[in-house]
Amino acid sequence: MIVQLTVLGCYGPYPAAGKACSGYLLQEDGCSLLLDCGNGVFSRLQEHFPFYQLAAVFLSHLHADHISDIFVMRYGLEMAYKKGLRSEPLLLYAPVEPVAEFSRLSYKNAYRVEPLAERGELTVGPFKIYTAPGIHAVSSLAMRVECSKKKFAYSADTEYYPDLVDLARGVNFFLCEANYREEDIRAGLSNHLSAAQAAGIAREAGVDRLVLTHHHPERDPEGAVREAEKIFPKVEAAREGETYIIQEGTNQ
Repeated sequence: MIVQLTVLGCYGPYPAAGKACSGYLLQEDGCSLLLDCGNGVFSRLQEHFPFYQLAAVFLSHLHADHISDIFVMRYGLEMAYKKGLRSEPLLLYAPVEPVAEFSRLSYKNAYRVEPLAERGELTVGPFKIYTAPGIHAVSSLAMRVECSKKKFAYSADTEYYPDLVDLARGVNFFLCEANYREEDIRAGLSNHLSAAQAAGIAREAGVDRLVLTHHHPERDPEGAVREAEKIFPKVEAAREGETYIIQEGTNQ
């Protein structure tokens, strides 16, 4: 079975001109998951897949650059019900904190909102999803997804922490945020990873492929690649609209 990831948006905390914030479409034949739904993602999603056929949405955390289009997609879902294109609410998993933000997610019959545990395991279609808490300004959950012997991990937004190595250990495809450069870490900035830190995690975890995301809108993503490849050579920058095939590689 083919497991693929399409990058719908990969910028934060706001998009560069003509770009979108975080959103990733993960698919295996017959089942499609949306990981995060930031500004511009709903429009991009419709270029690749009928949104009303999604099996579930997973929100890594409740910052606007990861959830803002949830509040737009609900109108599309409402219209899909009226047209008979969908018959039940879309599963929406999210951390419960901040509570005020979590409470805003429900809307009529658009979503069936479910809490996403800090250390949880659940199954949607062929996907087994494991979550682990990161270190961020709000509750943020990294995810490991396994399907058809393929293994994928998504860091979400986080500082460096050792447990992220365990979550990503042996995965075939590691989608990791790299909003900072090493100069930012030395300057004491918090809440995000540098490209070098992402590469260090990938090397220690023994991943097959590292794709850097959550690009800073005022920096060239290739600068992050240059910083990371000194530590982990199998690295590239996420590109909006690109579909990646997740292959078993060496870590079977």
